[in-house]
Amino acid sequence: MSSESSRSIATMARALTTHKAFEIIVLAVIVLAGVVVGLETSMGIMEQHGPSLHLANELILWIFIAEAALKIIAHGKEPWNYFKSPWNIFDFSIVVICFLPLGGTYIAVLRLARILRVIRLITVMPRLQVLVSGLLRGIPSMFYVTILLSILFYAYGVMGVFLFRGNDPGHFGDLANALTTLFRVVTLEDWTDVMYTAFHGSHVYPAQGPIPVGNEPQAFGWMGIFYFISFVICGSMVMINLFIGVVLTSLTEAQADQLREKMHLDESDEQIKDIEQSLDQLQHSLNQVRNSLNRHYPR
Repeated sequence: MSSESSRSIATMARALTTHKAFEIIVLAVIVLAGVVVGLETSMGIMEQHGPSLHLANELILWIFIAEAALKIIAHGKEPWNYFKSPWNIFDFSIVVICFLPLGGTYIAVLRLARILRVIRLITVMPRLQVLVSGLLRGIPSMFYVTILLSILFYAYGVMGVFLFRGNDPGHFGDLANALTTLFRVVTLEDWTDVMYTAFHGSHVYPAQGPIPVGNEPQAFGWMGIFYFISFVICGSMVMINLFIGVVLTSLTEAQADQLREKMHLDESDEQIKDIEQSLDQLQHSLNQVRNSLNRHYPR
């Protein structure tokens, strides 16, 4: 195959894979794959329509193969550029897993690959890619926020054990129970009951736990109120805002990177078009010279 033919095929494949209709078809197939794998969870439906669902799975798989092949062909003489995108690697891996000779105890892996087809919605929807990229980009910053939150939990957990162990051993009998209770408090799930037990004392307001009344019941009054409210403000409101700030910053950076990449791709496409036009013009000039030589110096 000549270089001109290869270039023409790559151009057609690139035009096809970037067309809006192609993206809509792929999106519809991914949604269909999700519906099919959901129907396979019903034993009754599988008994009645099992062969049809298996046929649909095979058809969906071959459509994904054709999509990957077209995208690889679209890169022309540099097909390895297809694998420079992590999204393409993810798509290609799903196709490869579906072709592995898995059976018996490994059939769950094949079913998992079918479920992963639904996640491919991320790879065909740019805005979802921005969200996922932003979340992944924010993991390092989230790690430090998590360390800060862990320090807060540990400090309040130790204080809670020292303060409320005698009054409410079911929630603050040891550090593990205290940390579990604080996690309940930070999620705002019935945390006021734990606070009222500390405020009134377990002998007046029994705790809702394995040990309702402690062996040393005591009303801590406003000290207990301050302990829990301060923890809710720091652990729930402040930390959540920190997480939100990290995610928003990461999303902004991911969106900026996507815009820069799109601009770069647009520039590359324009450069490719210019090169192709120049090559066509050069080929046309060569043909004219060849025809002129054939007329003046016939064989």
